[in-house]
Amino acid sequence: MKAVVKSELFRELPSVDEVIRIAPLAPLCEAHGPSALTEAARVVLGRIRQEISSGLLDATGMRIALDGVPHAIEQELHKSLTPSLRPLINATGVILHTNLGRAPLAESALDHIRDASRHYSNLEFDIEAGSRGKRDAHVDRLFRSLLAQDSNSGEPKQASTSVSTIAVNNNAAAVLLALNTLAEGGEVIVSRGELVEIGGSFRIPDVMAKSGATLHEVGTTNRTRVTDYEKAINDRTRLLLRVHRSNFEISGFTEQPHLEDLVSLAKKRGIPLMEDLGSGALVDLRSFGVQGEPSVLDSLRTGVDVVTYSGDKLLGGPQAGMLSGRPELIARMRSNSLFRALRVDKLTYAALESTLLAYVKQDFNSIPTLRMMSLSKDDIGARADAVAKQIHSDKLKAEVIDGESVIGGGAAPSSVLPTKLLALTAADLSADELSARLRKSNPSIVARVEEGRVLLDLRTVFPGQDTVIASVLRSIA
Repeated sequence: MKAVVKSELFRELPSVDEVIRIAPLAPLCEAHGPSALTEAARVVLGRIRQEISSGLLDATGMRIALDGVPHAIEQELHKSLTPSLRPLINATGVILHTNLGRAPLAESALDHIRDASRHYSNLEFDIEAGSRGKRDAHVDRLFRSLLAQDSNSGEPKQASTSVSTIAVNNNAAAVLLALNTLAEGGEVIVSRGELVEIGGSFRIPDVMAKSGATLHEVGTTNRTRVTDYEKAINDRTRLLLRVHRSNFEISGFTEQPHLEDLVSLAKKRGIPLMEDLGSGALVDLRSFGVQGEPSVLDSLRTGVDVVTYSGDKLLGGPQAGMLSGRPELIARMRSNSLFRALRVDKLTYAALESTLLAYVKQDFNSIPTLRMMSLSKDDIGARADAVAKQIHSDKLKAEVIDGESVIGGGAAPSSVLPTKLLALTAADLSADELSARLRKSNPSIVARVEEGRVLLDLRTVFPGQDTVIASVLRSIA
């Protein structure tokens, strides 16, 4: 397009002020305000200006573009004012999917969040004393109850010491607070085979460096003995650290000290032992089909002084990081100025309190994470069959096959749960294209793609969403 023609087209462009005053946009201005309307108009006119500069518009195209400005502004407003964080359907079979928000919350937790946030609350107010209280008291009392129970019988355990718990933003924050409180300026002994990297490229050595503690590695990647820890202890040693390999496994020629041996060494040398448990199971998960995943109570009963773990993994609650252990050590962490910087808000406490109450009542079915783990292969298969029968098209083939669900979220890496999968193939679409169609539906459906097929695992789909999936699949077919 010649420069002179472009200049003429640029002259035809109205100003932003002229556009927002045209009659069809008055309702939008009233509904969304002049600032939002002005920004949307600026974006739309900028898009037309760019098309002129690129030579994509001639005189005819210019007239069409200008006629469509009101509609384009309405679309831009809708796009810019619609929340980008929105619910979707997780059909991946990954129960604790980090990218999809990990653990969904129980209905009771949602109700408690709503009540605690729409009114004033006693977050830091002692009603009986009429004075300032402590926000962590709302969950510490429940943790004391849960961590004073025998994991098998449910009877109160006989223990010479009680357990205190505080909550911070996430488990990385819990580790940071514990290391800074207990080992700043000193050394922390940890096995090389436990220097893990968690999501988002955050690594244990990096967190330790930020805490002000010095990392003292012992052993090798695959073999570490308790004597390695003992030989490394010196006058600068402040803490022994054990990190649970929650997101990977080391197999073959391996060795790792028993937790009991580390506890004995820590007590003999008068050095605290801390375990970064990560996933934070509060019950024995073997009844849910998950093997080899230690619980918080297991670690504390063995004699670990401080345990750190997540709230939005196997615990099934909101994002949070818990520190449970000897009251005098937890008290030191609570008085650390970092605790205020890392503390959680009333919404997190409300969700966490309700989740813990479900544990106290042993109402495990109300916690979505535990409920999903407990689903049988036959139940999932029946639901998958029901969805498949609603698809009547030669263009989309649906069959129910055997498969496996995983826990995810850096928890129980070796555990898989048998499931039934809805396997989809489309005549006119590749598996990637079909998966993209599902993601772009409303609500978005996220699935797996394997061996040229789209796989839907209804274990992680709420039962009420089955009909939504069936409707979307019918529309695609």
